[in-house]
Amino acid sequence: MRKDITVIAEARDTRGKNAARRLRVAGKTPAVVYGAGGASVAVTVSPKEINRILHSRTGHNTIFDLSVGDGEKTPVMMIDWLHEPVKGTLLHVDLKRIDLTKALHVQVPVHTTGEPHGVKVQGGVFEVITREIEIECVPDEIPEHFTVDVSGMMIGQNLRAREVALSGSMKLLSSPDTVLVHVVAMRAEEPTPEAAAPVEAEAKTEPEVIKKGKKEEEGAAEEAPKKKGEEQPKKK
Repeated sequence: MRKDITVIAEARDTRGKNAARRLRVAGKTPAVVYGAGGASVAVTVSPKEINRILHSRTGHNTIFDLSVGDGEKTPVMMIDWLHEPVKGTLLHVDLKRIDLTKALHVQVPVHTTGEPHGVKVQGGVFEVITREIEIECVPDEIPEHFTVDVSGMMIGQNLRAREVALSGSMKLLSSPDTVLVHVVAMRAEEPTPEAAAPVEAEAKTEPEVIKKGKKEEEGAAEEAPKKKGEEQPKKK
């Protein structure tokens, strides 16, 4: 979506890891601008301004103006960026020049509204499978997000990408059968190892009792013939 935002950039001649490290220490972020038939240009931008755009409602789909030195403003969009995983510092960003007359391929978030009937009444579970869909449209028609009403969904039902309402120049690029959300029945809980332990212990002790009983019976059977053939002591 086109926004009335202008980011000031400065051209840079140095490249490489050491040069990029020095720029970050100075509070700047290295960036590259390319596309729309123009040459690739290495620049530096303010990490605060770029992060502010990334965290806005339109996020990386925001089209804003980039002003390099004394040159005229150019509409651009963030194509790729990298943050340091621990401190969250913006390390690099790729900016693409945008031709406002040509369609773009963009990923747009899909939000849901309402509580599914299958959850509220049937006791099911609502699960989000896919959070974005890819569409094609002209830059001025890129939406912040799509909103779908899921309040009528029952257990066993799902919502697919083809059911998202598109308008204007928008065309769906994601597979129409991509499942976005569904409602499923509550899964039965499996017995925990602690609960199964007494049953297993009982199963193991039972054969031992039977085996012991057999030994006693066999011992009694062996003693019986011996007593039968044994001579009785004579009375004096």
